[in-house]
Amino acid sequence: MMGGPTGERLPVAPRERKPALAALAVLLILVGALGATVLVMRAGDRISAIEITEAVPAGEVIPASAIREVMVADGSDIKYVPWSDKGLLAKYWAATDLVKGSVLVGAMLSSEDNQLKAGKAIIGLSLKGGQFPEGLKVGDTVAVYRVGNDAAKSTAGNSGNSGNSGGGNTLLSNNAKVKSAPTSGGDALGSSGTAYSIVVDQSDAGPLTLAASAGEVSLVLVPASKG
Repeated sequence: MMGGPTGERLPVAPRERKPALAALAVLLILVGALGATVLVMRAGDRISAIEITEAVPAGEVIPASAIREVMVADGSDIKYVPWSDKGLLAKYWAATDLVKGSVLVGAMLSSEDNQLKAGKAIIGLSLKGGQFPEGLKVGDTVAVYRVGNDAAKSTAGNSGNSGNSGGGNTLLSNNAKVKSAPTSGGDALGSSGTAYSIVVDQSDAGPLTLAASAGEVSLVLVPASKG
């Protein structure tokens, strides 16, 4: 009596090889790795920009003491002001109130100061060499003096003037802001007139205008007030 077959296996269909699918899987892995690498590289692509370190009101020039260098991600859709342009800030005004910790972008700046505050006035000056310090630029704070033979007379005849007498010189304004200056910086040693404009308190505008028309105004660079 013969028993059932032993040791025999059921027939198995030969495994179908799919080299195309295997190659596609490898390609997808490589593409994914490459994409991740690119993202990491872009995340590390940073630029040097300007950060505001103290509040700056709209219409004011940003002082050098209110900025610092900061590294930010380089995004083509965000127009950060690069740190290398910090020397140009004196030619611009804050277009809006700038808060501490914000990174400066071009839209925050204006090339025109259209926000003259109440109680302020703009005075135009035509100065000669020796009447202003060399290198005077937009945004600088200056004290304005009346100098010359009429300075002492002006002090004596205008006791209500806000200025103070100092010998033959009369202080007309102690906290004026330079609003515009020659782009070339002027020739401080020359005798030709150099046009500046300054922002002063309205109460100082009258005496200052009279002194300017007589050619008896001198500007002295002073530290900016912290007010």
